[in-house]
Amino acid sequence: MKHIIIIGIGTGNPEHVTIQAINAMNAADVIFLPLKGPGKEDLAEIRREICERYITRPDVRIAEFDVPQRQTADRTYTQSVDAWHGDIANIYGDLISSLPDDGTGAFLVWGDPSLYDSTIRIIERVRQTNSVDFDYSVVPGITSIQALAASHKIPVNLVGKPVEVTTGRRLVRDGLQTDSTIVMLDGEQAFAKIDDPDAEILWGAYLGTKDEIIRAGRLGDIAAEILTLRAEARQRHGWIMDIYLLRKGRDFEE
Repeated sequence: MKHIIIIGIGTGNPEHVTIQAINAMNAADVIFLPLKGPGKEDLAEIRREICERYITRPDVRIAEFDVPQRQTADRTYTQSVDAWHGDIANIYGDLISSLPDDGTGAFLVWGDPSLYDSTIRIIERVRQTNSVDFDYSVVPGITSIQALAASHKIPVNLVGKPVEVTTGRRLVRDGLQTDSTIVMLDGEQAFAKIDDPDAEILWGAYLGTKDEIIRAGRLGDIAAEILTLRAEARQRHGWIMDIYLLRKGRDFEE
């Protein structure tokens, strides 16, 4: 039976790649490498660097493929994501079908496959179509949450208190709900819309890479600086991946 390995590779630093991930890459016959279009060539290049650094089997093949753009016109967010996943599932199905009957293919996933990444659910979607028979396994990776905490030298949670992981879209809608809120996928810079200037923000972009930027401070003091830094960095690189922690209170406060 064909086999697929979904491999978490961390947030851009090749040294985030675990020994388990390296062994999985070398167990694959083909590494499927996504191309996300103009302006995002760095994302493919980092994956290529990881392959060059860690793959030692001479017969492992790299197969690059284009990732379709998500279409948002006249669709809700959920509708656009569902249709986009369907388009990607069709591509994944073709890639998996190209494997020999006992072949192994691998997808390299930024961060960890379990956290705001849809590779697992798309692979399940391919399986449910019954168009190709295969099984799969998952190798975890270092998440952007871990990288953010390491760069800021902090624990994510306050003592005995919960942590929420959410998106920028939901933060705007719901506001701060917990003492520690990790915000991902924030294309609209939701932190600047939160009316709580005394909250603390710990922000990072390009975490783990040579281009890493981090800032921390009282939200009311540095929100504008982060907006400027983010806009400049996105223009310079053509893309940005950032994450932040909003925190209220202190350890041992009731």
